[in-house]
Amino acid sequence: MTDLVAVRERGQILRFGFDDALRYAGPGSPAGVAIGFKALQHAFEVLSPDAPPERRAITVRTAFRGPGARDAFEAVTRAVTDGRFTVDRRLLRADRGRLLEDFVFEIGVGGPTVTLLLRDGFVTDEFIDLARTERRSQDQERQLDSLKAILAQHVLSSDATEVFADGERAVEVLGEHLTD
Repeated sequence: MTDLVAVRERGQILRFGFDDALRYAGPGSPAGVAIGFKALQHAFEVLSPDAPPERRAITVRTAFRGPGARDAFEAVTRAVTDGRFTVDRRLLRADRGRLLEDFVFEIGVGGPTVTLLLRDGFVTDEFIDLARTERRSQDQERQLDSLKAILAQHVLSSDATEVFADGERAVEVLGEHLTD
């Protein structure tokens, strides 16, 4: 069964799979697309468990600067086009270490928000090192592409609550901690 996220727009339910978001983003950032997709899936489960949320009521703030997650959010929510998507480096969580500090996603539906923090065990040192290398060789590009594919598969094969449920501060709704 394919994982989907659904939103409502103008009385219609729109369903998106990972492949839809990846087609929008293109092949360069499958890991970011997977992380953004799972973040939306988890946020919608928490904030709108009984019905798909209104597409144009969804907001996204994140410390993460990668294009894949941004494109996943845009494909499903149109938040970038409508000015409801913000990269806010103040959300960076240095206390989580260099592997996880950027992976902070605050997603809102109408008013309530959920803050999702990527769980440890998905992103590796090698991935971050290569991603942050400014002038990569062809071999480094191939290796990074391979790592992106592996990370995307790991994220997609995991339940959304496993991707964003790593302990006391993994999921915050309106300042209250949730446990899964």
